[in-house]
Formats: sequence, C-alpha cells, structure tokens
Amino acid sequence: MPFSVRPLLTLTVATFLMTSVRVQAQQPTPAPPSTDDDGPMQQDSPIVVKKKQQETEAPPPPAPEEEKIKNPKGLENYSIHVDVPVVTVDTSVVLEKTRQFVPGLKKENFRVYEDGEEQTIDSVRTVQTPITAVMLLEFAANSWYFIQDMRNTSEVLFHSLKPEDYIAVVTYDMRTHILTDFTQDKRVTAEALNSLTLPMMSDTNMFDALSETIDRLSRVEGRKYILLIGTGRDTFSRNTLDSILKKIKNSQNITIFTIGTGQLVRELADSRGMMGPITRMDYLQADNEMKTFARMTGGQAFFPMFQGALPDVFAQINDSIRNQYMITYRPTNRAQDGTYRKIKVELVDAEGRPLRMVDEKGKQVKYSVIAREGYTARHQVE
Repeated sequence: MPFSVRPLLTLTVATFLMTSVRVQAQQPTPAPPSTDDDGPMQQDSPIVVKKKQQETEAPPPPAPEEEKIKNPKGLENYSIHVDVPVVTVDTSVVLEKTRQFVPGLKKENFRVYEDGEEQTIDSVRTVQTPITAVMLLEFAANSWYFIQDMRNTSEVLFHSLKPEDYIAVVTYDMRTHILTDFTQDKRVTAEALNSLTLPMMSDTNMFDALSETIDRLSRVEGRKYILLIGTGRDTFSRNTLDSILKKIKNSQNITIFTIGTGQLVRELADSRGMMGPITRMDYLQADNEMKTFARMTGGQAFFPMFQGALPDVFAQINDSIRNQYMITYRPTNRAQDGTYRKIKVELVDAEGRPLRMVDEKGKQVKYSVIAREGYTARHQVE
C-alpha cells in the first residue's frame, strides 16, 4: 500500500476533540445521509471520512504452462491398431463310395493346419444355406455331342434347384456371354437355357471365361459357386494356366464344381482309333485342369459317362453345398503380407488318432474331407 488512512484519521479526530467545546454551541444541522457508497457517516460531526477506494486487485498470475514433450524430429504421432484376422474354412465330409454327407461331427473331431502348424479352432458349426451359383457353360460349335451333353447336364441341374437359390447363366466360346444375372425366377433361368440352340464359334476360351466370372463374383457377398460344365479345353485365351491358377488362389469364398462333357464320345473315338495322341493328350490335360480347379477351392470334379448318372452327380453337389461344416480359427501367423497359406483339415478321435468310420455292420468305410487347399492373406493396406 502506498500510504495508510490511519494517520490521517487520527489527526482529524484529535483536532475534532480539541475544538469540540468551541463549536458545540454553533453546531450546524447534520448533513443528510449519503446515498453513495463513499464511506461511513458520523451523526454528531460534519466531518465525513470517506472510505479509501479499494485498488483493483491485480489478477492472479496464470498457471505455469505444462511442459510439452515433443517427439524426436521426424517421428510423428501414431496409434496402434491390432487387426486379428479370422479364417473361415467351409469343409465337407463325405463317404467316398456313396458321396453322402457325414453329419454329427464335433469341434473335437477336427484338426486344422496352416503351413504345417496346428491352429486353435474357435468354432465348428453345421450350416445349410441356399445356393448362389453361376452356371458357366461351354457353348461352341465343336461337336454336337458335346453341346447335347452340356444341355442335358444344365437341364438336370436346373431341376435340382430350390426356390431360394440364386442362379446366373453364362456361356463362353471365344467370348463370355451373360444370358441372365442372378435371379430366383426359375422361368428366367429356363428361358436362358432354352436359348442355347445354335453356337456361332468353335473356339473355347475357358481361362478367360473363368477369370471374368471370378472377377464378377468378387463383388458378390457371401459364399459363391461356379458350376463349370464343358470339355475343359482352351484355345486362344489371353490368360495362361499359371495366371488363372493364381487368380483362383487369390479368390475369396468361391468354390468351383466341374462337370466334364463328351466322355462317352471320347471313349468311343479312342477305342476305334479315331483320336490321335495329340488330341488325347489335350483332353487328358483338360480333365486334369478341371480337377485342379475344383480341388483348389474345395469343390469336386465329375466326368459322367452316361446321362443317367447326372441326377446322382447333382445330388452329391447339392449335398456338399447345402450341408457343410464351417470352421473358424485365428491364425498364429498374423502377418498381413499377402502370402499364400496352405490349409489342411483332418479328422481325429478323442485320443487324437485318425478318425475311423464304420457302417451299420461294423465295417470300416472310407471318407473324404473336402476343403480349400489354402487362402491368400490380406495385405497391410487392405
């Protein structure tokens, strides 16, 4: 404080006491009370001691700023995000003799290996789902018998469909032709199949047709199927066998079933010496390729000799598609490096030994475990 009001007040009061007797007879009328807030009012004295106006208190000093810790130069802020992938393996267990689906298996009966390392299975459940499939048909002017086989096969497949199934019809010769998109309207599907009367070209670019179909199915959610019906031969595709195998490896949730056509005609021509060694090799290579496409994706390949075998073929396909075990696990290799991981599924008993199955008579029966051979891991940027 620069000065105090106490000395001034003391002096004023002392002067008042010394002169109070002289001025007592001449004391004036007291002044009216002050209406402002100047200070206290003395009733017996005309002296008003004004209250010293308070000085404006200085604002409190600001709190010290927290010390900011800066990252080293070149190191930006970052967050940690852990993405644990979940792998789903659709597995079908069928008897080798009858191709009948084996129900009733438990989680403890399955073993899953990824690149040779056993994985911990999260869940195993049986699912029954409708079919979302593309009928990919070879329709080329190479042989009337092959065309007739394709038409008969597609017709039997059509009659095995259920109302809730989604089916698209695509044909291929030198190019791919979409006859109908996915639909549940069986009349639309029947009209598309009935339109296959007169092929225009004899070339069969199967690799290109399969590649385009996989690309289209990649935009469809859920499990999808390709039912490839044809000889399996390829003439002038831009895609090579290596490139189409790579695309199949990288495909997600796509299973391929293949049905070969013209088997009876080939056998008759070969037995009569009408098929040269080069042609025979071409057909055998085509059969092997169709088997590979199916095996890589967990599907099956069929080469029926007679039309009477077609209902059983599609009964097995229906049984395999509509009844499956869905196995999920979190891989121990969590690197998102885009590499191809091989998968192997086995069945074991309660003691960890290979599972044995017997029929009603106690005779051991053979079975097959059908699953994808592998999958491609995600890339870090996905």
